Amino acid sequence: MKEDTKSLREIEDVIAKAIKKVGGRKENDLCKYIPMTSGGYMHHFTLKKLKSKQPGELGSMIEKFIINSDKPTIIPPKQRAARGSRKKRDQLSFSRIQLERMLNIARLAGDKEMINMLSPKKSLPTCKRELIASIRHGKVEQELWNSYIEAVAAQQALENSYSLSR
Repeated sequence: MKEDTKSLREIEDVIAKAIKKVGGRKENDLCKYIPMTSGGYMHHFTLKKLKSKQPGELGSMIEKFIINSDKPTIIPPKQRAARGSRKKRDQLSFSRIQLERMLNIARLAGDKEMINMLSPKKSLPTCKRELIASIRHGKVEQELWNSYIEAVAAQQALENSYSLSR
């Protein structure tokens, strides 16, 4: 136990020296000066983990890259893909107007599968309201009835999954 507190005190001293040398204000400021084998600099979670689990290794890394270095260098961040480029390449994206046009084309062609696929999913209360309104007007739309059935099934599946998780 005495050794653990000694190594913790030593690592705290090393961290304090390093923070002073780089002109930082907190531990996380050191991360940008410690390179990782996978590329880029150390993540602040990794720094915290090493501090508690392997303080000796962290101390030697800080000494090597910051304290014993004449001029510590900031490591460039790991190259990552841009946020928008993570989409699937095969997947087409359509505007709302384009989707409505395709839905109308599917309706004219009578393609029920395409109509179901392109129709926006409605909530159960919306389906009920629209279905009741269409019945009052004396017309029943199969598409509306199908969306009602789909909404009820989705609601039941949601309730079943909720009751199973309890």
